[in-house]
Amino acid sequence: MAEFKNLELNVEGEVAVLKISRPAALNALNSETLDELTVALDEIEANDGVKVLILTGGPDKKGNEFKSFVAGADISEMVNFTAPEARAFGIRASKPFFKLMEMRQVTIAAVNGFALGGGCEIAMACDIRIASDNAIFGQPECGLGIIPGFGGTQRLARLIGMGRAKELIFTCDNVNAEEAYRIGLVNKVTTPEELMPTAKKMAEKIASKGSYAVAVAKAAINNGYDMDIHNAVEMEANLFGVVNDTHDKKEGMGAFLEKRSAELTDF
Repeated sequence: MAEFKNLELNVEGEVAVLKISRPAALNALNSETLDELTVALDEIEANDGVKVLILTGGPDKKGNEFKSFVAGADISEMVNFTAPEARAFGIRASKPFFKLMEMRQVTIAAVNGFALGGGCEIAMACDIRIASDNAIFGQPECGLGIIPGFGGTQRLARLIGMGRAKELIFTCDNVNAEEAYRIGLVNKVTTPEELMPTAKKMAEKIASKGSYAVAVAKAAINNGYDMDIHNAVEMEANLFGVVNDTHDKKEGMGAFLEKRSAELTDF
């Protein structure tokens, strides 16, 4: 397992917990952290024993574990960027962000406290978002004279609709966890104390299903989202055929007919 300066990675059975930990900067994303994320996610994806990844934020320098998920991209690094440097920074972030979106494991963002700018964007790159009721989401970039550069203009519109996304990005307004749930930005809201137990319970439930089937379903949803419906349904039929030729399909359906618990193993 690689060693990280700004991350903490723990594997607990079939669930990996990846914690972004830059306490002095409220877990803001700098180049070093983005590169570490790429390494960590590659390592997790290569581990066949891991079925689900939970991404969360570590405590601040005073030990407050609920202060910040990711407060944003690191402004102190960005302040003197030239146009080519800024573009390179955005491309650098796209590598781990796309990995979260496309890796075969299910990714869950457990959002505690601030999820602003790059923090909101990295949460949106995950498959599922669970927020504590003290979470704050927003894209404040236009107020700094820039635009979201880590996928925010694209993922936010896809999650909550173009009109709401434009409003949040143009006004730089923040939304609390309940509003984020109402508009479809998060899947579930908990108390701060129940955030990680809730995320782990969901992760364990997902891990108990056919992991290969879940991975194929994830790919089908991602790849079909921007297709026309006819091509998307044809793609789904092709993948439906693939999963019908697996051990897990035979075991799952056999167990159902025999009224016993299935032992699903494929990834």
